[in-house]
Order: sequence, then structure tokens, then C-alpha cells
Amino acid sequence: MIAFLIWYLLIVAIGLITFPLARKIFRPFTDSGYGLSKVLGMLLLAYIHWVLVSLGLLPNTQAGAAVSLFLLIALVWALTDDDHSLGSITVWFRSNVAELSSNRSVLSSEILFLVAFLFWAFVRSLNPDIGGTEKPMELAFINSIMRSGTFPPADPWLSGYAISYYHFGYVMTALIALLTGTEGSIAFNLMLALVIALASVASYSILYNLINRNTNKPNLLTPLSGPFFLTLVSNAEGFLEFLSSKGVGWENGVSGFWQWLNIKDLSVAPAVIGQWPPRFWFWWRASRVLQDYDLVGNFNEIIDEFPVFSFLLGDLHPHVLSIPFVLLVVGWGLSLLWSNEDDKFDIHDSQFWLLAIAVGGLAFLNTWDFPIYFSLVVTLQFMSIFRRSGWSKETGIELLNFVVPLGAISVLFYLPFYFGFSSQAGGILPNVIFPTRGSYIWIMFLPLLVPVTSSLLSLVRKTRSRILDGAMLTLLAVTLLAVFSTLLGWVASNTPDGAALIAGQGVSGYMDLLTKALQKRLEYSGGLITISVFLLMGLSIIVGFIRKPKDRKSLFLALLGTFAALLVLVPEFVYLRDQFGNRMNTVFKFYYEAWVLWSILAAYGLAKSIGSSRITVRIVSIGLILISTGIGLVYSVTALADKTDFLNVLTRSNITLDGSNFYQVSNMDEWQAVKWLQNQPNSVIVEAVGGSYTEFARISTFSGQATILGWPGHESQWRGGYNEIGSRQQDIEQIYTSTDWTATELLLKKYRAKYIVVGNLERSAYALNEEKFMNHMAVAFRMGNVTIYQDANYQ
Repeated sequence: MIAFLIWYLLIVAIGLITFPLARKIFRPFTDSGYGLSKVLGMLLLAYIHWVLVSLGLLPNTQAGAAVSLFLLIALVWALTDDDHSLGSITVWFRSNVAELSSNRSVLSSEILFLVAFLFWAFVRSLNPDIGGTEKPMELAFINSIMRSGTFPPADPWLSGYAISYYHFGYVMTALIALLTGTEGSIAFNLMLALVIALASVASYSILYNLINRNTNKPNLLTPLSGPFFLTLVSNAEGFLEFLSSKGVGWENGVSGFWQWLNIKDLSVAPAVIGQWPPRFWFWWRASRVLQDYDLVGNFNEIIDEFPVFSFLLGDLHPHVLSIPFVLLVVGWGLSLLWSNEDDKFDIHDSQFWLLAIAVGGLAFLNTWDFPIYFSLVVTLQFMSIFRRSGWSKETGIELLNFVVPLGAISVLFYLPFYFGFSSQAGGILPNVIFPTRGSYIWIMFLPLLVPVTSSLLSLVRKTRSRILDGAMLTLLAVTLLAVFSTLLGWVASNTPDGAALIAGQGVSGYMDLLTKALQKRLEYSGGLITISVFLLMGLSIIVGFIRKPKDRKSLFLALLGTFAALLVLVPEFVYLRDQFGNRMNTVFKFYYEAWVLWSILAAYGLAKSIGSSRITVRIVSIGLILISTGIGLVYSVTALADKTDFLNVLTRSNITLDGSNFYQVSNMDEWQAVKWLQNQPNSVIVEAVGGSYTEFARISTFSGQATILGWPGHESQWRGGYNEIGSRQQDIEQIYTSTDWTATELLLKKYRAKYIVVGNLERSAYALNEEKFMNHMAVAFRMGNVTIYQDANYQ
């Protein structure tokens, strides 16, 4: 509880410190940018600290973190006090305090932030274990960054190398942990709760300003629909789980409907009718709605996560860490669109450089987000310029003067990250044979698409939308993607890998493949039609704005809807090449951002339905939204209860935010070894190596010390191959099993390893030859079945 309180007070302080700058950036906003000030402050504080440590100008210590906080205060004052004299500080301070005291959204934002942070911290305390899925990886990063005196931080699972992953979110976590004196295993859970709280307040701010634009009596409650749709509403799979578990549609273990739907686990009759939960980890299936089968029936699992699933799963992954900062950029884009006609926003403005930090930071946070939101900001700025100047040469020049420097500076500001970053991404591949069924799209997005439809239809009626033009542009977009995918497939078919892929589909050649793929696409055309309809509505409103630029709010919402539809459309035809060999990762990342964008549009649709002056429209739209939202809440409630054992909370004694508590209880001997290593200088340890998602690499994960090799599969993903890994796995096995001390010693020197861990996992993984360690090494630590040997000749 003390750690939570310290984190809460620090983040509130950061928001107050940054408010004068947010107020200047978000001048057109009714809330003066207060709802985004905490996110802005977190970003700038982390950037200041990261860049100064990377340049060797500041140590990555608690004192260094405190200096970074002081520099943030100085930066805000320098950019917002035009006088820049000590005598003006009082006037500057009073001005901002007066703005805060008169701003009606301040109290509601603070209440929302506290409630969201407290609720999700409580949820994490019910299920805090940092074990399973990818939590160990994330904790390993956090602990390693906290121990790294300089940047780039060491890779905890590949000694001798720096982290090769988009890790800005972990830098932020470690920074707050350093400032507050929090252990990494507690900071992990608090950071997840904090990210959700920051995302909630940022979403609330965007909706607050959209809803209360040009009103004298701001509505404080309706904007809550923003964080509601973003952080609490689920897809419809949980509702289907509930129906199936009750036996709906099943008769003697047979069901035409469930077998037609063909979702893994749901296509099999429940073991016991009426049993809830229907199976262990039933809530997992909601993140795997899409089912891809090739032309011969081979199944490819597709990930389609959404925010509330991620929050309940508890992985502190980049796509989760980036949500508040994505919303910061979206809000910034809205501010650009609402800028005054005489507002020339270019490289000469300090805010331009701050925007570059925000946009560029998305690549460091979650690289997939950078091209998406860079494009959105550029589009919004173009619309802002176009509204002032129309179609002209000056419009093009002003846009180029914005786009080129923003792109270049966004990358330049984060060069230290790019120098050490390698990726598994290897170009674009065609999706020829995997169309998405319409039923899957609606199951995935139903609770959003109903209010999104209401929102877009109201905008179509309100604005001078051009349906025919929108339809032509939609057809053009789909056609271009289809043609590009087809040509890309033809090129690939003439390569050895492509030829092998075609051969595995039971076809005689590429043209035969296209014919069968087209038949499949026509059979499953519902998905493409659904996406195209939403794309059509968004494009129709945008074309109407271009012809007669007036309603900027409608344009902004239409752009969000259009970008979301495009994100869902693109994986229908192409996907990013990676080690998974299918469109799984592309669907995952694109659908996730589509959910974020559509959640804003859905919240606005609910708000407009509530405020509609047409009684029939209000009743029908609110009724449909309540039904679809209720369907989306079934999963949220039932998964929360199952994942956290929430219903038995009053009888539980193991409520804690410490994610290492399970480790301490289950293996106290090893935990004492971990604590001992935490107090040693940075060095390299040797421990057993095993597969991903296992307990292997547990010593390095919890201690922050670098090990020779952690999870090989994950390291290969982060680095695009096994070159850096080399023979490490075999070398570690030889260290533990070889009877030749000379060979063992050479391997220890090769990796500069100081400590060798011998515990139960090492004994079970290898035919251990411990005698040589006893004869040639010193015992640095021993408790129970755990011994840590130290190389006496280590330098």
C-alpha cells in the first residue's frame, strides 16, 4: 500500500509539473490539456533521463533520476514562462494555479485516475505472480535496466549484449522504481495498473474535449464512456462461451451452429452442461477468435488481443505500455486540427520538437505504432493546413516542411535506440489464402462496432458526406491492396520458398492457387464487406470535409474510424514477414490499435445517442448499444472473477503487489540465492537453459544479473536469428556436464562468467558433474539444495 501511495503521489506531481506545458500545447482544449499532462510528463521525464544516460551525462541511479526530474521542472518553466526571469516565477505560478482551480475537469480527471489506478492495482494484487506467459521476460528487462549504470542497458538473457527490443516502457518502469525506491517485482505490477490509469485519463480527456467543445456547461460524466470502452469492454467471445456452457445450440453433443462458427474450443460440446467456468483458462480463447485454415485444412493460430484481455493476463508488454502515449499523440493531432487559422506550426516552434519526441517515442515503445500514428498526425496536420489554404502550392510546401522534419527528427531523437536495435521483420508477404470471415470480425469488435455505426451514421447525416465518392475510394483501396497482394504472390511463387508454399497447398501452380483462393474469398466475403462498409462511411465524411472544410470534430472522428478500418483491412491482403511465418503478429498488432481508435469513436457514438433530440433514434441506438455492450461485459466480469478468484477475496491471505511472492513461498532457498545476487556487482551467471514460457532463466530474471543465455526462442525473435546466440546453449550444457575442467574453464572465460548456479532445475536439466566445481571453485553462497560457485580467477 505504501508503494502504491508513493507512486500515486509522484505521478500526480509529475502531472502538475507538466501542466503549464500541456496547457500551452493543447490550447484549443476545453480542459487545457490537463487530462494529458501526466502522460506528457512521464514521456518527457523518461526521455530526459534516457538520453542523458545514453550520452554518458548522467548515471542511471536514484540520484540521476532525481536530477532528471529537476531538469523536467526547468524545461517546463523555460518553455512556458516568456519572461524567463526569477521575478516572473510568482506570476507564472499563480497563472497556472488559477487555471487549475477554474478548470472543471481537474477534479473529475483526478478522481478517475485514482479510482482506475487503485482498482487495477488491487486486481494485480489478487494475481501478482510474475511467472508464465511473457512476464519473466518483462521483469528481466526491468531489473536489468535498474542495475545498468549506463545505457544501452544490458540484455539479461544474452550476456555481453545490450537489449535489442523496443524497451522504452521498461525504461519508464525502472525510472519510476528508482525514484520511489521500489523493487522491480512490485514496480512490474504497479506499472501495469498505472498504464491503465493513464490510458483512462487520456481517453477521458479526448472525449471530454470532443463532447464539450464550445459549451458553457461541460458534461463531466459522459466522457467516462471513453475509458469504459477502452479498458473495460471486451469482445463477444465471452458471451458465446456462456451460451455454449449452458448447452445453447447443442443437442447430444452435436451442433450445426457451433461447428459452422468453427472457433477452437467452442466447436466442441461442453464437458458438463451448466458448468462454469467451462474449462481451465477459458478466458484465453477470447484472444484467439480468428481461425486461419489454408487450402488443405492446416490450421494457423492467430492472435487478436484487446486491452481488457491484456490487463487481465497481466503481461507488461510493449503494446500495453504504449497505450497512454498513443492517446497522447492522438490528442496532439486533434489539437493540431483545432489550431487557429494564423497558427503556423513548424520546425521553428518548440512544440514541434516536443511532438517529435512524442511521435518518435512510439517506435521506442512499440515500433509497430510509429508508422500508424505518424501517418495519423501527418493527415491531421494536412487537414489543418488545407482548411486554411485549400488546394495550393503553399499547402504542399507547408506540409512538406512539417512531414520531412518531423519524420527525420523523430528518428534522430532516438538514434541510440536504433543503433542497438535489430528486428525479425523481413519485408511484406502476400495474404492470398486467408480471408477473415465476417462472423469473426463481428465477434471480435461487436461491442465497439454498434456504437461506432451509430457515431458514423450521425456524422454522415450531419456533414456534407459524399457516399458515392467514399464508395469509389473504398473500392480503389481494396482493389489496390488485392492487386498488390496478387503481384507480390506471383513474385514470391518464383522463389524457392514461394514454390514450396504453393506445393503444400495441393495446387498445380500459382494460377490454380489464385482460383481456389478466390473461391474461398467469395465464400468468406463477409469480413471484407464489413470492413469496407466502415471504411466507406469514414471516407465519405472525409471527402465531404475536403470539398467544404468546416466541421473539424466530424473530420477527426471520421479519420479515426478510417484508420481503424484500414488497420483491419490491410491484413486481409498483406502481412509483415517474421519468424512466425503467417499473419498472426500483423493481425495482433493492427487489430489492437484498431480497438484503441474505435473505442474513441464508440464512446462518442454513445454520447451522441444519449444527447440525441430525436426520441426514436435515441431509444433505438441506446438500446442496441446497451445490448452490444452488455455482451462485451460478460467476458470482462467472468474472466476477472476466474483469473483473480475475485469472489473469494474476503477469505484470501495472499494479497500482495509483490510479483516474486510465489517464488519466495515455493522455493525459499533459491529466493535467498537471488537476494544474495541482487547485492553483488554486475556480473555474468551460468544457469540452466530451457524453452520459452518456462521457469528457466529464473535467476537472472529476478536478480537482474546477466546470464549467458535465457530463452533462446525469444532472443532469436528480438535479433532476427540465432547468429548472436551461436553455440551458447551447447556451451552451457558442457559447463554443467563436462568432466574436463580445462575445457570448462575456457568456456567460463569465453563468456566472462563469474558465478555458476546449481539448483534443482540444473540437476534435473543436465547430467550434472558438480564435483569439478567443488574442486576448482569457491562456494559463494549455499542454502539447502542451492549452491552458487564463484570462479576464483574471475577478473
